[in-house]
Amino acid sequence: MRLKGLMIGAVLGVVAGVPALAPAALAQDSIYVPLFSYRTGPFAGSGIPIANGMSDYLNMLNARDGGIGGVKLAVEECETGYDTKKGVECYESTKAKNPVITNPYSTGITLQLIPKAAVDKIPVLSMAYGLSASADGNNFPWVFNPPATYWDGLSIIMKYIAQKEGGFDKLKGKTIGYIFFDGGYGREPIPLLEQFAKKYGFTTKLYPVPAAEMQNQSAQWLNVRRDKPAWMIMWGWGAMNPTAVREAARTNFPMDKFIGIWWSGGEDDARPAGDGGKGYLTLNFHGVGSNYPALKDIEKHVLGKSQTEKEKFAENLYNRGVYNSVLIAEAIRNAQAITKKKVVTGEDVRKGLESLHITDARWKELGLPGFAAPIVNVSCADHNGHHAAYVQQWDGKKWVKTTDWITPMKEEVRPLLEAASKDYVEKNTGWPKRTEACTDNK
Repeated sequence: MRLKGLMIGAVLGVVAGVPALAPAALAQDSIYVPLFSYRTGPFAGSGIPIANGMSDYLNMLNARDGGIGGVKLAVEECETGYDTKKGVECYESTKAKNPVITNPYSTGITLQLIPKAAVDKIPVLSMAYGLSASADGNNFPWVFNPPATYWDGLSIIMKYIAQKEGGFDKLKGKTIGYIFFDGGYGREPIPLLEQFAKKYGFTTKLYPVPAAEMQNQSAQWLNVRRDKPAWMIMWGWGAMNPTAVREAARTNFPMDKFIGIWWSGGEDDARPAGDGGKGYLTLNFHGVGSNYPALKDIEKHVLGKSQTEKEKFAENLYNRGVYNSVLIAEAIRNAQAITKKKVVTGEDVRKGLESLHITDARWKELGLPGFAAPIVNVSCADHNGHHAAYVQQWDGKKWVKTTDWITPMKEEVRPLLEAASKDYVEKNTGWPKRTEACTDNK
């Protein structure tokens, strides 16, 4: 997505107490992990807690364990402002330092980096965002998007709505609204939503929110009031989310019929609406709060030395960043085990991502018991796994888990995903066939 933003030229440092490393030392003595972040611009409210969680977890591993496998992590941030051009600039500026992974943290940036990944041999981890079709590991061997795609997320939302309505057959004749950021991120699920509408007989109403209107959605919600949808689904981010929740409350839309994707569920998305935000729903795929040993270790070793505000520690999007960095760390550990090397490369970490396997027992070993569903379905052919999520509800002060884990509708998602993957390859003449060997370290 192309949005104007500012770029902080210098990357932000490695863990407090660990000296900055020169580029030569980065390559020889440490594992370089760049983190694309956006602490500025219209999406900073969502970007800051994620950046904090990502950095704090990796820096905690440095402080507590001396890194991974005896090798320190060189953790650097590059500010994108959530702007695609700035994101590509970050990629080009970090590429020379031999990164083992790229975390774009923007669908727009991800789309630009997908063609570069195979050429530069740097895997792209677009964790639960980006191009859903890139879950096809046969056509996208360098791109990974666990634990679930946007199409998985939409299918989980539809299962939840159908359950609340008494079955999919009860959706016939109803109207379901979809309010979304008008860019690659927000438009990604629309083909599946239209497919569901045709199959189950409901009408969809689309309410796009351009970047310039994120904080002024009165026109969209006037249309919602006119259309009277039975449910509203939201694909929002940054300043769009709290504005939408406030407008929904102001127009008296029933908040327990308003459900967002997992990127629309930060505390600061619901909190500004006051009591009007009570009942608002979103998906989530990890725990919230600090009641985990690994989070206690972050408090002990990193908090107070990092940029994290104590009162925002372990909120939902902070823990989203922690989850993302767990995937990074586990991929690096896998790569070390597969290659028997301590200082691994991007090619090695690609193998580590392709063999991700985080069971309940492993989550417990990591100090995160019950934090997330197992990651057990990632493979050579499937770089996503289509894992479960749950629904959480805002009670006015905090998020409360209101459902068990809900599995996505793979029978609906996978054919669409495979068709989209094939279409991408056909439209990009000369797209390289997979040459990478499969790795199974499970």
